[in-house]
Amino acid sequence: MEAVAEGLWRLADYHEKQGELGKAIKCLEAICQSPVSFFPVLEVKTRLRIATLLLTYSHNVNHAKSHLERSQLLLKSIPSCFELKCRAYSLLSQCYHLVGAIPPQKQLLYKGLDLTNSAGHELSVKLWSCNFNSQLANALIIEGDYQNSISALESGYVFSAEICYPELQMFFATSILHVHLMQWYDDNSVEQAVNKCDEVWESMEPEKRQQCVGLLFYNELLHIFYRLRICDYKNAAQHLDKLDAAMKADLQQTQYIEDLTKEMNALNQSLSRSDLHYKDRLALTGKHAQLQEQLRSITRPTSMSKESLEPGHFGNVRRTSRDKLELAPYPIDGEWLPKSAVYALVDLMVVIFSRPKGLFKECSKRILSGMLTIQEVSLQHSAIWMAGVYLMLIMQLLENKVAIELTRSEFVEAQEALVQMKNWFLRFPTILQACESMIEMLRGQYAHYVGCYHEATFHYIEAAKLTESKSIQAMCQVYAAVSYICIGDAESSTLALDLIGPVYSMMDSFVGVREKTSVLFAYGLLLMKQHDLQEARNRLAKGLQLTHNHLGNLQLVAQYLTILGSLALALHDTVQAREILRSSLTLAKKLYDIPTQIWVLSVLTTLYQELGEKGNEMENAEYQCKKADDLQRRLVDAHSSIHHIELIDKVRLEIQQLKGVDIKRAGSISLGVDLDIPGSIGASVSTSSLKLMDIDSGRRGKRKI
Repeated sequence: MEAVAEGLWRLADYHEKQGELGKAIKCLEAICQSPVSFFPVLEVKTRLRIATLLLTYSHNVNHAKSHLERSQLLLKSIPSCFELKCRAYSLLSQCYHLVGAIPPQKQLLYKGLDLTNSAGHELSVKLWSCNFNSQLANALIIEGDYQNSISALESGYVFSAEICYPELQMFFATSILHVHLMQWYDDNSVEQAVNKCDEVWESMEPEKRQQCVGLLFYNELLHIFYRLRICDYKNAAQHLDKLDAAMKADLQQTQYIEDLTKEMNALNQSLSRSDLHYKDRLALTGKHAQLQEQLRSITRPTSMSKESLEPGHFGNVRRTSRDKLELAPYPIDGEWLPKSAVYALVDLMVVIFSRPKGLFKECSKRILSGMLTIQEVSLQHSAIWMAGVYLMLIMQLLENKVAIELTRSEFVEAQEALVQMKNWFLRFPTILQACESMIEMLRGQYAHYVGCYHEATFHYIEAAKLTESKSIQAMCQVYAAVSYICIGDAESSTLALDLIGPVYSMMDSFVGVREKTSVLFAYGLLLMKQHDLQEARNRLAKGLQLTHNHLGNLQLVAQYLTILGSLALALHDTVQAREILRSSLTLAKKLYDIPTQIWVLSVLTTLYQELGEKGNEMENAEYQCKKADDLQRRLVDAHSSIHHIELIDKVRLEIQQLKGVDIKRAGSISLGVDLDIPGSIGASVSTSSLKLMDIDSGRRGKRKI
């Protein structure tokens, strides 16, 4: 009977190579369904093989799960077979993970850890302990148990250190950092996790680091997320440069491999010709051997590319090893995200860094690159959690496109990108549930930019209700306050103060300075409208310094400078006013920010009037008029668009909620969509409502925070 089983295994191998999955599985299931019993170990191996094929090539998780559960029962009667038991535990755990059965997954992993704890101190035992701790950490994160998740990862780190396996140590160090970033307990813990990653990475030999491309990308991206969170843009830029260079090098190598493969295929076709002359065949054979050696040298397997039973791409289209960015060696054999998702994420990071600096050409190029990368992926043939990753990337790329187009006063372009976001959300409301707040915030920003301030306040306040993030809630309140200030009446100023007050009182509790710079901007604006000029100047000067030193957001700097220039003029400091306003105008021109340009020009006109510089006043007024006409034309186009009313309308998006879908699974280590990838404040300010000479609300009282 063993000979029969061996024959069926070989036939299954043949069908798998031919891409005939159904036939391969039928061959193997014939062993399991045979009326004549095989040895239990042979049946277990066969069922594990079937489960691996199903998980690797199909979405049939339940079929794989049933084979693995049967294997579990068979293994209970076998006293030894440590390796088989561990493989069965690992695969079945991952099946439970895919169907969202987290309690049985945890129970199974604890059994696996009990098995390894009683199995001795061999290398394979420690590796399986690492495997189970890694999966357990993921399961715990889904349940929101971040502290025990970190404990499981720390256990894995200890085991990997005991066997002196630096790549595995790095895997656990980066995973620990990832969890700390998802649930930021305190600054010191996160900083220690960052330092541990640096320490382990530096301890690895340079050649080894070059081989661990997946870990390089994972580590650098996590460092960027950390630096963005604490608003350390200067040091984050170094990591982004390294990451971008690594991506370009990897793309070049991939292209080189594809070219060599095409050349090899062409040679094979030529060599298959029966009429080929002997000398030509000899030359082509030599060339073929050279190409084979070149390919072998490039694709030489590393310690992290050993084949295993654990597929690292469950429920997704089969990919070759060079299309993966593996994080850890067998038997973990996983990846954080597919290479295409990582590439799109790198493009997104470049956009996030370039947008505040006004590098819109590079931003547009990277947004297009990221979107094209994602379009090449078949979302229909991806597991739901992986489709969620790509959808989140699409939404964040579009979010940045909306922000860029609004800054440039390309309102119709912004409408189209925002409508795309809305359509994606309505199509996948459960997967993109976290994006509803983002969309409402952008609807508020669009409404504000086109002068619909009442509608803007509605959408900002709705956005704040739709998120649990204190940071996003604070930013929404600040945005809403600025819109209320732009409305300009006494009641709106009171509402603005009610929104600013709570944020101002807790601004030092946030990580980084984004919330602080935003609330100082809004509060300074309000104080200026209340004619508390010196206090406004103090708040705004502090906010400007923080913005300049930490954020580098040119639009916010330009707006700070414009208000400070207005204040300097009101305080009769015309020399400083001229200098500040010219700097602001230069920045606004660089950003193609027409509303800010008009705002600055209006203040400059007033300055020239006071100084009696008639020539400058007329020239400035003429340029201001030209810009105002340009803005008016763009606003008319925006207001007449078919999308305008649906975007500003004071109603939330209507969606049909799907029942029975566990949205909490979007928080696993594998996704990383829970990270706070920040944008930058982009609240534009209306020209007419903020001209210092038009302010009369100061006479109605100066209530302070």
